[in-house]
Amino acid sequence: MKRIFVGNLPSEATEETVQALFSEYGKVRSIQLVSDIFSGKCRGFGFIGMEGHEARAAIAGLDGNLYCGKPLKVKFEDTTAGKNGRRH
Repeated sequence: MKRIFVGNLPSEATEETVQALFSEYGKVRSIQLVSDIFSGKCRGFGFIGMEGHEARAAIAGLDGNLYCGKPLKVKFEDTTAGKNGRRH
């Protein structure tokens, strides 16, 4: 299973709406949206788990596409960043 980073989500995004968006490209195995601790609204990004070929199709189909008026940023999760956010 591959983890996909999805960014530039609107604050109104929910796990259900994002899952529906990605389900067009295959089975969503897991979804984790990062929410504001006080408001409970989406902070604009999250992670999706999908099988490899489905994940590649979702990235190709969604990256740069408008979602609620905002261009999505969809790519494989960057696992090379360290704890301080610097790349190795």
